[in-house]
Amino acid sequence: MCVCFTRKFKVTEAAPPPDVKDAFNRYAEGGPHMTAEQLHRFLVDVQGQGFATKGDAEGIVQQLLQKRHHMAKFRRHALTLDDFHHYLFSADLNPPIGDQVHHDMTAPLSDYFIYTGHNSYLTGNQLSSDCSDVPIIKALKRGVRVVELDIWPNSTKDDVHVLHGRTLTTPVELIKCLKSIKEHAFSASPYPVVITLEDHLTPDLQAKVAQMVTQTFGKMLFCPDSECLKELPTPEKLKYRIIISTKPPKEYLEAESNKRKVNNSHNVKESDDDVWGKEPAELTVDQEDDKTDSDASENNQDNEETDACEPEVRLSRAPAYKHLIAIHAGKPKGGLKEGLKVEPDKVRRLSLSEQALEKATMSYGTDVVRFTQKNILRIYPKGTRFNSSNYKPLIGWMHGAQMVAFNMQGYGRYLWLMHGMFRSNGGCGYVKKPDFLMNVNPNGSVFNPKADLPVKKTLKVKVYMGDGWHLDFKQTHFDLYSPPDFYTRVGIAGVPADEIMKKTKKKEDDWTPVWDEEFAFPLRVPELALLRVEVHEYDMSERDDFAGQTCLPVSELKPGIRAVPLFNRKGEKFNSVRLLMRFEFI
Repeated sequence: MCVCFTRKFKVTEAAPPPDVKDAFNRYAEGGPHMTAEQLHRFLVDVQGQGFATKGDAEGIVQQLLQKRHHMAKFRRHALTLDDFHHYLFSADLNPPIGDQVHHDMTAPLSDYFIYTGHNSYLTGNQLSSDCSDVPIIKALKRGVRVVELDIWPNSTKDDVHVLHGRTLTTPVELIKCLKSIKEHAFSASPYPVVITLEDHLTPDLQAKVAQMVTQTFGKMLFCPDSECLKELPTPEKLKYRIIISTKPPKEYLEAESNKRKVNNSHNVKESDDDVWGKEPAELTVDQEDDKTDSDASENNQDNEETDACEPEVRLSRAPAYKHLIAIHAGKPKGGLKEGLKVEPDKVRRLSLSEQALEKATMSYGTDVVRFTQKNILRIYPKGTRFNSSNYKPLIGWMHGAQMVAFNMQGYGRYLWLMHGMFRSNGGCGYVKKPDFLMNVNPNGSVFNPKADLPVKKTLKVKVYMGDGWHLDFKQTHFDLYSPPDFYTRVGIAGVPADEIMKKTKKKEDDWTPVWDEEFAFPLRVPELALLRVEVHEYDMSERDDFAGQTCLPVSELKPGIRAVPLFNRKGEKFNSVRLLMRFEFI
């Protein structure tokens, strides 16, 4: 006789946490139901929603009763404790941050952090993946506002391809990328899209690009009246516009001439980031010589066709192309100190690798901040991040860098931080820089990120419970023979003095874990702080399993009890997985 045993994974619905019960009893005044008027008082007192009206509360009550009880005509206009708990645990009805643009959008572009992609056309690694318009479309739909294209002659020298030069990446036609940008540029945000071009073309092909860009975008294209802008326009004025940023043809000639004189090829240590990515506080950028840390696209702009052209001929054929360039780009000449000088009569974009930024901030930190008060600073990954990994974005943001360029097709904790930062301001891709990064003190000094700063405020975070894994994962995903053992890690990414991670105890054998633990985080620069949340499943014999993550801008957190949706490793939102948390500022 053969007897087979199977273990059932029973999922029990967790009861509301004590704080939720207490709030219900207090605002329902001890009764079994909470009216809309009582809910309104709760929203104002506990949730900090002073703007909420009684009509808003009535709408929530009606929506909940219709959703949970399928009542078209309501016999009662009040919530039970379970209804109230369901409302608080709904990420749609009770999210942790807002979804509307609320920053001042009438300042120059240099006053904003801008959601920026690096090698936006790559589907995977930097050496052998396909080039396509698909990752560009994905990035634009996520709200990315800066798209980078490396443009090269095709094999017959009569058309323009987008590819990562001198690698095995397969090309995609430029015109296909441009048409996709036009179609999807404003699907997630009305604010301007900047196309940064890494140009490796002959003058004839530059003229062809000018024609392509002009015909594709038409009136969407922003072309400045003067050759050099004295001040950058505002995001509000540039709504639904496309901006081109690259080096003017004359600067390409000078860059190519310099590269023929100096050709360094030092070895750079390969990134050892694993699939998870190291903890943000654990890494320091390698101190490499600036001449070795350019990424491949910027370090190899000396194609033979360009070298063959005489300067006068090249310049005479480039006026249409040059006219398209709204934000002039370049690399520092004569050293970093010289490159960071602020010119009174024009603005420009300066590009530095992650290593060059590290070096610049060590020696000229306040100069970097001053430069970014008027000009655009773009940071890009070092050229040896062949696997499309990323770097710590906070160093750039602390010094005012607007375009911290990331491999959006990458992975890991740094990309989660990038996603978190640009959940700010309704996810429109532009985040107003804190005032302290833009202010000049009476003595002429600017913000010094290295200064010893006092604590401005303390964020208290309470992790109540989690739910939804049994709906989004197979029963055997975490453990074959038992329910999962979840724990939550919660902490801060920001300036070094604010960075910390803490964790709850693990809750054994429970699909709906209740932790009910509170943590306090003193913040010196709350304006740049990001709340990191990760859930893992404890595994005694192997590496703990990943069970979800999110990253939220502290400056945008709504106080009170909130439902916090979690995301997978790629930053895609789970259908059901969420945490119930409480946020309080003291």
